[in-house]
Amino acid sequence: MFPTLQDLFGIPIPFDTHSAFVGLGMAVAGLIFLVEARRRGQTDERMVYIVLGAAAGAAIFMRLGTWAQHIDPTKNLNVMEQLAYGHASMLSALVGAWLGVHVAKRIVRYRPRTGDLFAPAVAAGLAIGRIGCLLTEKPGTPTGADWGIVLDPDAAARVGSPSGVPLHPSFVYEIAFHVAAFAVLWLWLRHRSIAPGETLTLYIAAYAVFRFAVEFVRGNEVVWAGLTRPQLFLLVSIPLLLARIVVQARRGAYTHPERMVSRERLARPA
Repeated sequence: MFPTLQDLFGIPIPFDTHSAFVGLGMAVAGLIFLVEARRRGQTDERMVYIVLGAAAGAAIFMRLGTWAQHIDPTKNLNVMEQLAYGHASMLSALVGAWLGVHVAKRIVRYRPRTGDLFAPAVAAGLAIGRIGCLLTEKPGTPTGADWGIVLDPDAAARVGSPSGVPLHPSFVYEIAFHVAAFAVLWLWLRHRSIAPGETLTLYIAAYAVFRFAVEFVRGNEVVWAGLTRPQLFLLVSIPLLLARIVVQARRGAYTHPERMVSRERLARPA
């Protein structure tokens, strides 16, 4: 485990490793967003406010998503403590970013879809950010085999994992998923003729299914019916995402996107 960059590189940089990689991921995501926005001709100055809305929503909900975990309110932090010290949740951050974008678009009156700009940017950003998780957080459950990440006693005590046994490198699985997703989005999906915004829906749905599966080896607390809190959230959200994809497919979003664009234009007030 490498809680600071000094631990990671052996040079005097007492900066949090996780925060460093999250920041790097956000910077790369921002660059990819800009490149894709220019390619698609979405260079409206209001895009700045939409990106800020996504960042603000993600920052707030990232912490609030793990608040009120206990039925007894005295066991939970108050709101300010949660925002400052609470555990972060990537799923909550994605929900917050989605809400932040929609609020910002409503405020600045920006109507075009932006999901296609965010999809590859988010995939790249998460791939880099998860490196910080890999270097600082609990790897996963024991593999039951002779491969995996083995922690020494000090590192195991720091993250609450068993020492001396191979553990699932769950964050490696996530990094691999997001790298593969970025490749598919960047090299293939963004060049296909599908309805505006649908690449983000497809990516988020794929990640939701993957995340539900990887939770079984993440080692997170099981809270009900053998499932973790993220799995309970995904148990509700996955059917909604898949239902949206089915509905959009029936409307021709992936085969005749021009029809959907025409309908949206007709539906707009004059």
